[in-house]
Amino acid sequence: PAPLPPPPPDDAPLTAVDALVQLSFLVQGVLSATGAAHELSVVQLRLLGVLRDRRAGMLALGHHLGLDKSSMTGLVGRAEKRGLVRRSPSPHDGRAVLVGLTEEGRRLAEEGAEEIARRLTEATAHLGTEGRAELTRLVGTVLRGAGG
Repeated sequence: PAPLPPPPPDDAPLTAVDALVQLSFLVQGVLSATGAAHELSVVQLRLLGVLRDRRAGMLALGHHLGLDKSSMTGLVGRAEKRGLVRRSPSPHDGRAVLVGLTEEGRRLAEEGAEEIARRLTEATAHLGTEGRAELTRLVGTVLRGAGG
């Protein structure tokens, strides 16, 4: 995997925007590296993550992942061919399809989630317990304010 860009010097002041963008680079780097270690793109990794605790329709998955119908069809088709997901008819709508993880997909989703958690925990370890709690509170506030 590609190395992450170097962090700004400790004495360089960051604006809130700079800090959020740098944080997103860090998180995207972790997601990319984790996906690459399992031969998955970030969007494939996200698909497995979304399906860890549910089966979902193609429309809902597309909305959640920000993909149109044809992109979702291709994404699910490739994951299905690899044995990570399976499509099944919706019990409520004969025209709709639900997508769920196979055992291999579930294993990969769990491994990926554990690896992401480990890497992000390592990245925030220097904050200590109180610092991580404050980071969690602030990020939650930003996400709620943005409707996330």
